[in-house]
Amino acid sequence: MRPETQKKQLFGTNGARGIAGKDMVPALVFQIGAAFGSMRKGRIAVGRDTRTSGNSMLLALKAGLRGAGCDVVDCGVLPTPALQYIVKDNFDGGAMITASHNPPEYNGVKVIEADGTEMADEDIVKLEQRMFNRALDVQPWDRVGHEVSDPALINQYVMAVVRHFPSQIGRGMLVVVDPGSGPACTTTPEILKMLGCQVLTVNGTMDGRFPGRMPEPTPEGLAALSQLVISSGASFGVAHDGDADRAVFVDEKGNYVEENQEFAVVVQHLCQQQKGIIVTPVSTSQLIEAIARREGCSVTYTRVGSIYVARTMHSLEKEGKKVIFGGEGNGGLIFPGHQFCRDGGMTAAMMVSILASGNEKLSELVGRLPKRHMIKDRVRAAIPEKLIEKLGHAFRDDLVEHTDGIKISRSSTWGLIRASGTEPLIRIIVESDDRVHAESFFHELMDIISQNLPR
Repeated sequence: MRPETQKKQLFGTNGARGIAGKDMVPALVFQIGAAFGSMRKGRIAVGRDTRTSGNSMLLALKAGLRGAGCDVVDCGVLPTPALQYIVKDNFDGGAMITASHNPPEYNGVKVIEADGTEMADEDIVKLEQRMFNRALDVQPWDRVGHEVSDPALINQYVMAVVRHFPSQIGRGMLVVVDPGSGPACTTTPEILKMLGCQVLTVNGTMDGRFPGRMPEPTPEGLAALSQLVISSGASFGVAHDGDADRAVFVDEKGNYVEENQEFAVVVQHLCQQQKGIIVTPVSTSQLIEAIARREGCSVTYTRVGSIYVARTMHSLEKEGKKVIFGGEGNGGLIFPGHQFCRDGGMTAAMMVSILASGNEKLSELVGRLPKRHMIKDRVRAAIPEKLIEKLGHAFRDDLVEHTDGIKISRSSTWGLIRASGTEPLIRIIVESDDRVHAESFFHELMDIISQNLPR
């Protein structure tokens, strides 16, 4: 019998997160910093988003890293992809204080490797074991690390995005940006201005209380963005989550662009320029594969989580395969020619490039996409693995695969049931090219799930 793989306990799909002052406290962040510093000696770049608890958490993180003998460069308040770009090829690692899209009372830590990607699961498990076993390589007084502050490093990221596109490609284009009071307040508007765009902002002042809307950019929360796009006659509006590794859009009519459709618009554009592989999780709409195949490209699927997408892209490139794009169906898109992580600022700039290169408006590009119907739900389950095993038996006559949880396919209809990476829940996604088929399959799945839940 093969030994069971150890699982992460503190870290979820994207970092360790919890309510500040309750689950996520400075003492815990200190231990994360000390454990990381014990594993990755050298220069470590750190930063944070705008949350009110961010400064105290960052101080604890830096103390842990320095105590383990690492030299720390504090990059200040900046988007996660900006820190990842700064780390790439220039530092021995990085750590970001952020809870991404979670509400303001949350905070967390993302740990970044020297290549700019988040730390892999097997190394996160080792980091956690160091914390649990107190195997922290704390240095004596004369070997503690030094600290410097260098907030100007953020300019390297801004210029890297701008240089990816032809000069002044957005000249004459009006864009509305909603950074959501997060760290992209100082990056995305600047990037778009340097591309030649006129820029208006909403929620454009950094504020860790997030007074204008919550860090998760939902259609309801983006009402002010939509209104300003319509009243100003802008080409589109773009909004970020709490650490700006994602971007979502509203079209020139103020309509929210569903994230899988956003993904598909970019896939179509890039696949028309070059042929290769698109990498995405099994939870992504089949729309992406339909567009990629139509344009002569292929799709490789991964587990759910941007780290798995990024590392698969990196591995395929090392094998000599042409990877042109990757991402998730939540607005988290990865541009391998830029860096192997989700990047909201780069995504906003890419939309400028797409619209500038053709004569169609964003609503027209979205309107020409094949129609898909997706249903999402979640159910509390103490032992998700047993429920997934039951589903595998119930649907054994269908096409079943286990990249992440269980994915059941019937022609153009599919359902994914997987355990949450952070909560005792199972997440259910069903999609079809026909709404009736999607609803019918969803109810069939939910009937079997409810029969197998503890009463």
